[in-house]
Amino acid sequence: MSAVRVENLWKRYGKVEAVKGISFEVREGEFTVLLGPSGCGKTTTLRCIAGLELPNEGKIYFDTEDVTPLSPSARNIAFVFQLYALYPHLSVYDNIAFPLRAEGLPREEVKRRVDEVVRLLQIQDLLQLKPRKLTSGQKQRVALGRAIVRRPRVFLLDEPLSNIDAKLREVTRGELKKLQKSIGATTIYVTHDQVEAMTMADKIVVMNFGDIQQIGSPHEVYHYPANLFVARFIGSPGMNFIPGTIHQREKLGILLDGDSFIPLENEQAKAVEKARTLSPQVVVGIRPENILVVPEQEALVKGEVYVFEPLGAQNVVTFRIGTHLAKALLPGDVSFTVGERVSLRFKEVRVFNAQDQKLIA
Repeated sequence: MSAVRVENLWKRYGKVEAVKGISFEVREGEFTVLLGPSGCGKTTTLRCIAGLELPNEGKIYFDTEDVTPLSPSARNIAFVFQLYALYPHLSVYDNIAFPLRAEGLPREEVKRRVDEVVRLLQIQDLLQLKPRKLTSGQKQRVALGRAIVRRPRVFLLDEPLSNIDAKLREVTRGELKKLQKSIGATTIYVTHDQVEAMTMADKIVVMNFGDIQQIGSPHEVYHYPANLFVARFIGSPGMNFIPGTIHQREKLGILLDGDSFIPLENEQAKAVEKARTLSPQVVVGIRPENILVVPEQEALVKGEVYVFEPLGAQNVVTFRIGTHLAKALLPGDVSFTVGERVSLRFKEVRVFNAQDQKLIA
């Protein structure tokens, strides 16, 4: 397996800049996810790493080797496509064995490697079936098996779970992550599904409009989003945003619409104090699980129930706070009526610059 380094990568199609000078690294054995909405440049980046697209500028390295001018076959990568790309006339065994036979390996070595992968993926009972007899989940396992059996330097996966139904996708996510760790594969995985990214990735590269918005662990991009785009894109329901002004009372804090005051502590207060010299206008971000219903004497904010959505174990409650709406995730054993007034407190807030939309603290 190899580490991967992308340096100042540009890809243009006529006047359209699909990828705009991005740089990132993937350590050997790491599971990195390229995450973003459709058209953000993540698949184009993956295809450049694979050699299926030639960049206009920039370099791609596997370890210390510059592979930018090499063909896909010379890079020794495995690419798993969204639509499986299995050979319909071949059995499962022959689909998996195909790349080894193409390399001219001895029959005994082919059988040994295929048997090893088949046991790993637990598809022993499918070996004589043709792809038309397989479910979507089984086809995906076969496609993964065909990639793994080659023992490539890098695994590249382009939304491989998007054609699997939701329940099977949950199971397959866990299996794929376990499989990746068991073989120590350097993996770059493209998806627009932030749940996939959060549950599977060691590192997430969040992209939008061909540029990188943030690189970090799932914990970092969720709890410390670099800007409003990342904060909005990561999480379900997404982060709530309420405009405010940096204000000094007993403590430094944020004055929200409707005269609610959110005091800040320690390092967060220091960072906001420093930012106030540039602009007092900010946006406060609150994750839904960090909105708490509290006794009136503990309240920092007053809210009115706007929508109540019971989900069983949890309820999604939309509150009107001043002139803004905010969604909260609350326990399933609490109930509210529309129009009810409640006392609220925020367990954790993030403060963003209102002008450039970047995280302050």
